[in-house]
Amino acid sequence: MSIAVRRVRADEGGRVRELRLRAVSDPVASIAFLTSYEEEQDRDPAFWDERAAGGATGSAAAMFVAEDGDAWVGSVTVLVRRVGDVDHTGRRLGTGRADVVGVYVAPEARGSGAIDALLDAAAHWSAGQGFETLSLDVHVDNARAQAVYRRAGFAPTGETFTGPIGAELAMSRSLRTL
Repeated sequence: MSIAVRRVRADEGGRVRELRLRAVSDPVASIAFLTSYEEEQDRDPAFWDERAAGGATGSAAAMFVAEDGDAWVGSVTVLVRRVGDVDHTGRRLGTGRADVVGVYVAPEARGSGAIDALLDAAAHWSAGQGFETLSLDVHVDNARAQAVYRRAGFAPTGETFTGPIGAELAMSRSLRTL
């Protein structure tokens, strides 16, 4: 397996949808997502086109995909949050931050280094936007994801909270050395 990571292109809404449907139907990964397969499947194609376009350019968000040849085997999105924004958990932010969301690696690519490459792309992009840390929230029962994030340089912030998917742990990674 040869993994390459790149930023999504604006015209790839259909592929974004396909990968998201895989993610929310994956029995291992689905614990991490706020929506169900049915919710995602019912979304209008314009939603996926907008998501791809929003992740392709600009500084409000960036979506990265991992490819093995022509096959998409993973993705990660960084959302830029500004002071006063309300994040996906309903918390009002006192500081701006770069949040990692929508992390997924397909079963056939797990252990290939795809997750490391995706998280590195997210970190470098976030550092380029001027952020000193990269943040994420992970379900407290998702030990596998927590281990992956720790290996990638994330550490618990000490904050736990109940979010839309249940009890979550906040983690962050310093970007100062990038």
